[in-house]
Amino acid sequence: MRHRPRKRFSQNFLVDRHYIERIVDAIGPKRDDRLVEIGPGRGALTRPLLERVDRLTVIEIDRDLAEALRAEHPPSRLTVITADALTTDLAALDQGLVGLRVVGNLPYHISSPLLFHCAEYVPHLADLHFMLQAEVVDRMAAAPGTPEYGRLSVSLQSVFAVEKLFRVPADAFQPVPAVESAVVRLIPLGAARPLIRDQGVFETIVAAGFGQRRKTLRNALQQHIGEQALLQLGVDPGARAETLPVAVFAAIANAVALAQEASQKS
Repeated sequence: MRHRPRKRFSQNFLVDRHYIERIVDAIGPKRDDRLVEIGPGRGALTRPLLERVDRLTVIEIDRDLAEALRAEHPPSRLTVITADALTTDLAALDQGLVGLRVVGNLPYHISSPLLFHCAEYVPHLADLHFMLQAEVVDRMAAAPGTPEYGRLSVSLQSVFAVEKLFRVPADAFQPVPAVESAVVRLIPLGAARPLIRDQGVFETIVAAGFGQRRKTLRNALQQHIGEQALLQLGVDPGARAETLPVAVFAAIANAVALAQEASQKS
């Protein structure tokens, strides 16, 4: 498929056969999987995926690429949705049959918004396999106490088990991007997901904690929770946000949410 990459869509097409095969093997598709590919582009992953599944749905914002895929594959095998994945209702694709398996080589400039968009549909998801900028994947999978651990790590790890699989060099793409990529696997936590009383409060606490990384919790969260309340939760007010596991952020946010509810009732 000949197509000039368009900068406005951040199009960098995967062309290295070795890495295409590694990604498909990592996904491990089965015949009856409900598979959705975001940003199929020229079809580098689409074709080998169709060799392993009965049906595949792809979401492509570029109308020319979408039409080329429709012309290449029969609608009985490939459903092409010409749309922005950021506004696509993934729940409508589930059809109540099985959990969706979502894959894709995500454009760098919208990778984080797409991740959070997918997170909104967790009840409909079985797993996700994405290729992203390597630096972003490092942050997604980072553990507490590491330099990469931050707001993105906590927000995603409160919903998914995040596993970095392997790196993909820049020269595996055309045109060659300025950075390396990496493949990541996300699996919904299900029953292991921490209880979060108010998602908005949770995100506010996480954002405040990492707003100025050098600040202690005593200072970073002073507008939301007092030092004594932190101590009652078993949290050291002198600690920094980068040292806290996701479960502790959830506990702090839940305490703040409960306090707000009590204040509203009084």
